[in-house]
Order: sequence, then structure tokens, then C-alpha cells
Amino acid sequence: MIKQFSLGLLAAALSTSVLADTYKLDPDHTNARFAIGHFGTSTNHGGFYNIEGELQLDAAKGTGQLKIVIPTDSVQTGNTGFDGHLKSADLLNVEKYPTMTFESTAWTFENNQPQSVTGNLTLMGKTNPVTLNADSFNCYESPMFEGATVCGGDFSATIDRTQWGLDLFLGPVPAEVRLEIQVEGIKQ
Repeated sequence: MIKQFSLGLLAAALSTSVLADTYKLDPDHTNARFAIGHFGTSTNHGGFYNIEGELQLDAAKGTGQLKIVIPTDSVQTGNTGFDGHLKSADLLNVEKYPTMTFESTAWTFENNQPQSVTGNLTLMGKTNPVTLNADSFNCYESPMFEGATVCGGDFSATIDRTQWGLDLFLGPVPAEVRLEIQVEGIKQ
């Protein structure tokens, strides 16, 4: 009897120790924006919207998991002609590659706060590692979701677009692209 009770307690302890809180990403508060130089004169900006995904987080244990699915044809720059060019086979080829994904492989924490998230970015059928810096992160009780806990933050990185085969106008348009990803998820 004591052995069964002890095994039951051990099983309960192990099951709760591996469970992180799960947050479904809110597409109204989740987006991915980019900035890239334009022929040495200015910077083009744009973003991707209608993003789906999930965040799992246990800050006390320093663990997390983030998966983001980004529809490539949601790209918007404020210029419909440029949007069309970005969607074409010259660049994002949204017909062949309708989504890009980011899936975390490691998190770093300091004082229970995420500092960075390393993962794999898949774009144009190619996967490369990317480390996102956690520029801000917080959890709060949301009045918009009836007091549900919402966690999220701003993450950023600079990537080399040529790693994904995006090399159109390389030279006058730099390889470096600045990414800023806003993520907010509602606790499930």
C-alpha cells in the first residue's frame, strides 16, 4: 500500500514537473515585421499577419517552446505593387511556399525572464538556425480575455536572407534583414 502511494506521488510529481503552461497565439497581437535597406537610400519595411502558433512556458524552470506559422501571402508593406513583387516567384514564391515557420529549440532565461530563443526558421523550403533576442516579455491578466493570463513579448534578430535563397538584387540591397516578432498568447 505504501509502495503504491509512493509511486502515485512520484508519478504525479513527474507529470506536473514536465508540464509547462500553454498559450495559444493571438493573431491580433502577433506579427512579424522586417526592415531591409533599399539601394543605399532608404529602408523598406513590411510585415506578416494572421500568424498562428503556440507558446509553452515554465519560467521558473527556465523552459519554453515556441512554434509560429506565418502565412507568406499576408505580407504587407503599404505598397500593393511591392507586396505583389514580394509574393512573386522572384522572392517569397507564396504559391509554392505558402507558410514559413519558426520552431524553438532552446531558451535562455535570467531571473525567470526569457533573454533569447534559439530555433529553426523554415522559409522557401530551407531551414536555418536563428536566435531571437527577447527585447521585452511579460505576463498579465487580460481584461480583453475575461482575466485570462496572457504572456508575450517582442523578439528581434538580424538574418542573412541569402541563407534561404533570397538573393535578388544582392549588393545594392543588403543581405541583412532586421526581424521584429511580436508574440502574445492566451493561456489555455
